[in-house]
Amino acid sequence: MINDTIAAIATPAGNSGIGIIRVSGEDAKAVVDRIFVDPKNVHILSSMESHTIRYGFLLDGEDTVDEVMVSFFKGPKSFTAEDTVEINCHGGAFVLNKALELVLKNGARLALPGEFTKRAFLNGRIDLSKAEAVMDVIASDSEISLKNSLFQLRGSVFLKIKELRDDILHEIAYIESALDDPEHISFDDHKEEFEKKLNESLNAVDEMIVSSDNGRIIKDGIRTVIAGKPNAGKSSLLNLFSGSDRAIVTDIAGTTRDIIEERIKLDDITLCLTDTAGIRQTDDPVESIGVNRARQYLDNADLILFVVDSSVALDENDLEIKDLLKGKKSIVLYNKSDLEPVVSIEDIRALIPDACVIRTSALSGDGYEEFKNAVKDMFIKGNIDVGNEIIITNLRHKEALKEASDSLKNVKDSLDNSLPEDFYTVDLMNAYLFLGSIIGEEVDDDLVNKIFSEFCMGK
Repeated sequence: MINDTIAAIATPAGNSGIGIIRVSGEDAKAVVDRIFVDPKNVHILSSMESHTIRYGFLLDGEDTVDEVMVSFFKGPKSFTAEDTVEINCHGGAFVLNKALELVLKNGARLALPGEFTKRAFLNGRIDLSKAEAVMDVIASDSEISLKNSLFQLRGSVFLKIKELRDDILHEIAYIESALDDPEHISFDDHKEEFEKKLNESLNAVDEMIVSSDNGRIIKDGIRTVIAGKPNAGKSSLLNLFSGSDRAIVTDIAGTTRDIIEERIKLDDITLCLTDTAGIRQTDDPVESIGVNRARQYLDNADLILFVVDSSVALDENDLEIKDLLKGKKSIVLYNKSDLEPVVSIEDIRALIPDACVIRTSALSGDGYEEFKNAVKDMFIKGNIDVGNEIIITNLRHKEALKEASDSLKNVKDSLDNSLPEDFYTVDLMNAYLFLGSIIGEEVDDDLVNKIFSEFCMGK
């Protein structure tokens, strides 16, 4: 299949001004040349030079399918490192699909999801970490997420992993040489330098693992659940934070019965905000389902926003929610602060010692900036210097790094216990292989296929 010429629509579904059909493979130029002519009705694609674009028409026999611009990229200087043709059509869904059908009828086959990027990887133009960064760029929904994805796309992870693997391989080679020729090469003379290099490699791997805490937040956002008893103002706060009337707000207790989700930006980070049913004991079967769902969402939350209605006395429902906060990062939103208080902040701190309590009012918008700063202080560890430091956002990379770290720690234990040198090489090689899986040098076909199957069509 790698020798097939493939084609797909590379722009999103739906009507737009422009739509692009990408064609890649050995016969890409010949396939499109059969259906593309210039205004003089001449088939000109075969004579086009690389990295040029020409105006003309797509023809299906005598019928004109669309007025287009066609660009040609000669491999290996293309995205896939193969000959690639891109047809810029009008962006209507009907005309795009008609143009794609024409390309397929003339010798190409429909590309699988991610197959263009997979070919770029298999042809050696990018490593696996860069390939995965492509999807991260597409999925980025914040400035910091985009910058970090582009940093990885430019090879930040690849270069660091390659450096670590080169250092490990050097040490393996030295140990093997000392074992094979002990009369001329002494490991004892190299032991101090070896221990230094081992510690440097281990520290570098562990730093990348630690960075993944920030990385997941950058990439996926903070799973945040708004909890509180009915009528505490949860839905009003969701609307305030999201800047829209996302949730229905009434004076009737128990209005919210299902889960309402919204992604909101706090400068450079994202909150995956979930509004839940007010937690209370209820005989209403529908509301009861909503309350149970709320408890389930609380179990999986990164952050719980406990909304307390300051104008109403604390009760058993507040006490139940307080118990659900155990072991979780939480912020208490002292809501309706524009009204005469019945509950004081001191009452809340007596109930939840060391609680982060913020005065809020969904009516006036008070407390939003303080809330935003509290979330950042709680989740962002140190200053994130995107573009200058490696931040691991991919769970697969994190797991491979943890395996590599364990292997390097085994080497350190063997060294501390004065075990024979051949013990070192086994664990060093394991670390080398685990690191290699990140950039695709030590990875099986099934994993490669799984990674690229998650890409969008045409990429």
